[in-house]
Amino acid sequence: MRRQPDEAAEYISAAWELAAKAADSADLIERQRQLPDALAIELADRGFFRLLVPKSLDGAELDHPAFVQIVRIFAEADASTAWCINQNNIFATDSVRMTRATAHRIWDDPRAVVTNGPPVAGSVAVKSEGGYRLSGRWNFSSGSNIATWLAARAPVEDAGGRPVGSEQPVFLVPREQVTFLDLWHVNGLRGTASFSFEMNNVFVPEDMCYLESASPLEHGPLYAIPKIPLFAIGFATIAVALARTSLDDAIALAGEKTPRDSNALKDLATTHRAIGEAEAALRSADAYLRQAADELWRGACRNGKVSMEERIQVRLATTHAIRTSAAVVRTAYDLYGSDAIFTVNPVQRRFQD
Repeated sequence: MRRQPDEAAEYISAAWELAAKAADSADLIERQRQLPDALAIELADRGFFRLLVPKSLDGAELDHPAFVQIVRIFAEADASTAWCINQNNIFATDSVRMTRATAHRIWDDPRAVVTNGPPVAGSVAVKSEGGYRLSGRWNFSSGSNIATWLAARAPVEDAGGRPVGSEQPVFLVPREQVTFLDLWHVNGLRGTASFSFEMNNVFVPEDMCYLESASPLEHGPLYAIPKIPLFAIGFATIAVALARTSLDDAIALAGEKTPRDSNALKDLATTHRAIGEAEAALRSADAYLRQAADELWRGACRNGKVSMEERIQVRLATTHAIRTSAAVVRTAYDLYGSDAIFTVNPVQRRFQD
């Protein structure tokens, strides 16, 4: 069932308020390399990690266009916060692919957040009585500091080391049963807390795993779209928002700065050309992204599934948007000149992100 427009509007309005708090906390988020507890708790308590959880689990079940608008609002304030909003909400769409009892066990907690990450080589689930014994390491688990559950995909073997099945199930493990590894020492998106986690011979009951290919138990258009294009649209939206704010800052700077032994930036033909080319490229990439995302959503609403052509267009549009956004941020960075290297300038963080 789709949310009514006024209900989505309430979340969008709240997003502006919470994004302002994220912007105020941007330096702290960067320094601590994770969302501050107070911000994370408020986001959870106000339903911002349940935006795509079905109404049957007391989630918001927002239409995808409204969700993307919320991601864009947060991205203009702080990219790490937006990344966690996107990552943790989209993964939550898998709540309709596990048993209802399992989904309730996780999302009956109003502050539930599930994080996931790809396994490293050697990670394995060994079939045993009543479940599996899971061992290995998983990386890039965004939102690790706020996660209540970890989702770990792994190949299955029998006790003799022989492969079982062709698809890797996803295993759900409470955070108390994993060991977190702080390997997230990076320059960009530092605040996502994309730590690693590992387990050694942890028992996972049979009912706490599922296949990502399982048919969804909910039939709304949101759950007809695979996670990969959903992730791609969100991450491309974050990239575009970063480029938009970076270019806007550079335009404002050009109206004020006069480099040594030169005319004011606003009076230089090279400045006009750089900004004009970046503006046209960004608007074009953003328009293509919005069009592809809209066509994907309309296809899901109309047909209860998405076509291969719609998925191809999303892949093209998102890849183009990310690469174009990176080029636009570089243009903004160059316009700052030597000032760009100082962390006091927002373009430095956006360039790294």
